[in-house]
Amino acid sequence: MIACCGIGCFFNSCSEDAATENAGPPNIIWLVAEDASTDFFPFYGDTTVALPHLQSLVQEGVIFLNAYAPVPVCAPARSAIITGMYPTTLGTHNMRTYNGYAQENQPGLGIPNYSPLVPEGVKMFPEYLRKAGYYCTNNAKEDYNFRKLQAAWDASGTEAHWRNRPGESPFFAVFNFGVTHESQIWERGRDPLLVSPEAVPVPVYFPNDSTVRHDLAVNYSNLIRLDEQVGEILKQLKEDGLYDNSIIFFYSDHGGPFPRYKRSLYETGIKVPMVVKFRNNENGGTSDERFLSFIDLAPTLLSMAGVEPPAVMQGKAQFGPYEAGNKSSFIFASADRFDEVYDRLRAVRYGKFKYIRNFNPALSNAQPLAYREQMPMMRTMRELFDDDSLDSIQSLWFASPKPEEELYNLEADPGEVENLATDPTLRDTLVYLRKQLDQWITETNDLGSIPEKELIEKWLPDGDPGQLPPLELMEEDSVIRLISGRPDATILWKLPQDTIWQLYSNPLPIGTRFEAKAERIGYIDSPVLTYD
Repeated sequence: MIACCGIGCFFNSCSEDAATENAGPPNIIWLVAEDASTDFFPFYGDTTVALPHLQSLVQEGVIFLNAYAPVPVCAPARSAIITGMYPTTLGTHNMRTYNGYAQENQPGLGIPNYSPLVPEGVKMFPEYLRKAGYYCTNNAKEDYNFRKLQAAWDASGTEAHWRNRPGESPFFAVFNFGVTHESQIWERGRDPLLVSPEAVPVPVYFPNDSTVRHDLAVNYSNLIRLDEQVGEILKQLKEDGLYDNSIIFFYSDHGGPFPRYKRSLYETGIKVPMVVKFRNNENGGTSDERFLSFIDLAPTLLSMAGVEPPAVMQGKAQFGPYEAGNKSSFIFASADRFDEVYDRLRAVRYGKFKYIRNFNPALSNAQPLAYREQMPMMRTMRELFDDDSLDSIQSLWFASPKPEEELYNLEADPGEVENLATDPTLRDTLVYLRKQLDQWITETNDLGSIPEKELIEKWLPDGDPGQLPPLELMEEDSVIRLISGRPDATILWKLPQDTIWQLYSNPLPIGTRFEAKAERIGYIDSPVLTYD
């Protein structure tokens, strides 16, 4: 049994020797899986496959039992991770707003590629780490639902690695693993299976069908492949003598790859595995039951690095010198447009209860989505539903109309198949959570009620984003000062021969040949200023 460690112990119980060894800012590594639910991991109770590298991380780290994505799909979830903000506040709640992988976004809906004009002061949080002297790398996914800024990373791409840092600089390194992505269910569907389809458990809301079992076996096989890839990064850390004195996060960007998982506000879609190995394995083998949302990751990481999180962030630092005194009692989540399909749902988790509001009850949760329809399981389930061959539980996700409100007791009904919204004995709970959701919608300025095209017209009044004004340059006291007309823009500079843009924080010596520009989420960069 894994013991539970109290809040705050991770930074307050170090021995004197450990404190000496931990002098200086910590190296921080993120190991990010795609499309993976807690349901399939041995350290959350599923014994179908062994994942030795991740299980070793659990034994030396802390397993979080209530970690959540605020949106059950990647790009909106990543916008929350990188900013510490709710996607519904940012305007990144739809999937996708900015598609960095294609020239067009959703031409069938008339939705172009666009970066929402986020609230004042919102930045990609690695910028603050770079200012504090961290070397920040991302290997390699950039899918933030807005055009990425060059202020965020020293290196981003398949070659990005802490081993490329100058000297012994502290580093923040992100590694993304696509092997567990939804698409890998069909793209690896003919690959050798590493687990027998007959050995996999079938959730109660799926039919016990050969196609379903095969897709489940593909997912378990991909998790084994994920574990091997994670093990390679852990091996490199140990080879470099960095493992013990580093903070390592493992988590998934949202829930699993299947229907009723990804894009769903049920636990299968928003609850994620998360393990954190602290310096010197502090409190290794323990668990933590606090509610932790992706909006908490940015302020937590900054606090761990000794950087005070900016006030604009909606998340709360969970550890470090800037740890928030009041922890969250609620988890809030949203679902809006997924690719070519519109809907709007909101959810709140409190204690053992989950409340979901469906703003468009006439729409089924199983709306045809071209991308998802590539999955054999999805096609089989739809055929079985059309043939009236699914049982009452398996049919729930396909129901039309769906209920306006849903209420679940997650302790008694972890699969969320018994809707208690009409139970008179839980009327007070329903009303309380309904009010909490209404209050969150108002306080966070949830943009989901505004049609997307209206938001686009507001942010792109002439069809294009505005451009930041040219930088102003002042020469005084033998230095050059750079000023942007947009106060919350980030100013970058580099030598003419360099490829990496540096953050401008101090005046440059007169006589320095450089290029400079300003950038901000939602705007075109300012014209490049060349100083000769």
